[in-house]
Amino acid sequence: MGAETEADRVTIVLADDHELVRAGIRKVLEDEPGFEVVAEAGDAETAARYVLGHKPSVLVLDLSMPGLPSLEALPKVFEASPGTAVVVLTMQNEPAFARKALQGGAKGYVIKHSAASELVTAIRAVIGGGTYINPELGARLAAEPDKPEGPPDELTPREVEVLGLLALGYVNPEIAERLVLSVRTVETHRANIQRKTGLSTRAELIAYAIDNELVDR
Repeated sequence: MGAETEADRVTIVLADDHELVRAGIRKVLEDEPGFEVVAEAGDAETAARYVLGHKPSVLVLDLSMPGLPSLEALPKVFEASPGTAVVVLTMQNEPAFARKALQGGAKGYVIKHSAASELVTAIRAVIGGGTYINPELGARLAAEPDKPEGPPDELTPREVEVLGLLALGYVNPEIAERLVLSVRTVETHRANIQRKTGLSTRAELIAYAIDNELVDR
């Protein structure tokens, strides 16, 4: 067998906020011939910096990390290294999240409960110029009917923004800061959203935002 060349080497930046999870993923990846994890990050901002420094073949990116939401970091990643392919590795198995990730430029979408070999398969696919999505999730995406354009339930554009940020994990003061509003105004928007949708709990609102593709709109 010939020696491995630089062209055969697949360099990977791994981004996940749980150190033990990263250790397990790193072990899986580095057991694969030619794969090398060149950096690890615990948030999306740091991952983007490491992508800039290393110009890796692949960024393996968790969606749920503290700080800047991972989907919002994708433009920074591609600006830092246009040749880096992004594979999302996440617990989020809702089609709306997968659709947003793929629309944002990710080439792979793998669910964390999948077999470890699936992540390797996804990386092999994206470095070859293809795409990969978890088969079960892909079937659900294909089966979904087209949704009508525009906000549902007569939500205003500002209410859609508030609900989208809520679904991404922001709390009222953080939403107020991002949208340059008072906390009281955000609370008013949230009350109007609950009145219009007939929903009351945070979990119900998040599910509604995902189902209606309002996340990061």
